[in-house]
Amino acid sequence: MNIQQLQYVVAIDEQRHFQKAAAACFVTPATLSIMLKKLEEELDTTIFDRSKHPIVPTEMGKIVIENARTILSAVDKMQYEVKYATTDDEIQGELRIGIIPTLAPYLLHLFIPGMTAKYPKLKLQLKELRTQQITDHLRKDKIDVGLIALQQETNEFKTHPLFRERLLVFAPEPQTKLKSNYILSDDIDLSKLWLLEEEHCLRSQVMNLCSLKKTNSDSEHLTFDAGSIETLVNLVEMTNGITIIPELAVLAFTPERKAGVKYFAEPEPAREIGMITYRHFVKEKLLNTLEKEILSAITPILGKTSL
Repeated sequence: MNIQQLQYVVAIDEQRHFQKAAAACFVTPATLSIMLKKLEEELDTTIFDRSKHPIVPTEMGKIVIENARTILSAVDKMQYEVKYATTDDEIQGELRIGIIPTLAPYLLHLFIPGMTAKYPKLKLQLKELRTQQITDHLRKDKIDVGLIALQQETNEFKTHPLFRERLLVFAPEPQTKLKSNYILSDDIDLSKLWLLEEEHCLRSQVMNLCSLKKTNSDSEHLTFDAGSIETLVNLVEMTNGITIIPELAVLAFTPERKAGVKYFAEPEPAREIGMITYRHFVKEKLLNTLEKEILSAITPILGKTSL
């Protein structure tokens, strides 16, 4: 058994296709197959069921794959610590970050410029991805950390809470039930409510807040779902509608737009923004640096938000 064989096993599990896995490993399918066969003979077990399309791991194969990931993670940790060990504790290396679309335009510019200036030897790779894409990329080691609205914790991922972001109502035109600056979810006219597309986690949170069921999808204002918060805001302005948006999105509003923003009454709904990593994550030093820079940039801003 060797590291290369374990890498092949993980690649096959990710691709569920021998040719694609071979291409990802820069070897021929024949080489991949031979190396897998040798490992299976050594372990006296079948790791993948080749009769299925796409191929799937056997029950024993799942155990092998999980242990392979653990071993490869330990190897990565050793290589990382040796490569970037410095006497002056300098921050360096590469950090691949995935961030959800409802957060990226409003958070990145707050901390990225300062972080790159402070740590010139740190390479940041940013990708805008939806939550499901972020978890998939973490599993396949395509990113190191995701910045998301935290949901229920699982054993598969480690979560690192960062800050609480309030949800606010945007209704540019006066409406009967929205006369007060502090409103209840029951005050929202669901027939005027615009939502983000199905894949956005913010949509689910808003639907839960408003007790809005998917069975209402035949409602007039649910037939066009916006792909971004900016599109959502524009649609609301054009139709005299209503939407619910996160606090950071309001910071760049013009004074005219801010006049249409209202707060929820206590207890205010909010989403918890945090970092998520795969359980075998090894770049703890870089993760701590990212957390420090985000909190340094965001804490005074959210604390001083005034509409």
